[in-house]
Amino acid sequence: QVQLVESGGGLVQAGGSLRLSCAASGGTSSTSAYAWFRRAPGKEREFVAQIGRSGGSTSYADSVKGRFVISRDNAKNTVYLQMNSLKPEDTAVYYCTARVFGTWNFWGQGTQVTVSS
Repeated sequence: QVQLVESGGGLVQAGGSLRLSCAASGGTSSTSAYAWFRRAPGKEREFVAQIGRSGGSTSYADSVKGRFVISRDNAKNTVYLQMNSLKPEDTAVYYCTARVFGTWNFWGQGTQVTVSS
């Protein structure tokens, strides 16, 4: 079992920045990657960014590429999502997830990000 706790969400004006954190505990040694997903009101959950075990492999959704940066601190078992140049369309609940044995099968409770225009 992997437990994930997100934090750092809030209300920000368009053009502003936020940094989300995801603290992982439990079976983290079995985790091969972490990712952030988001769900906007009335929309399907969508992939935002992913980072591999070592932190050297990252990938991003086209909608956030160049604005968001995913990173991890293995010593703290924490994954971050630095979000810059935020847009109203970034408003969503952001979820942290861990991939164990090839499946995104552990999820946090989510943190709300609201971007005002």
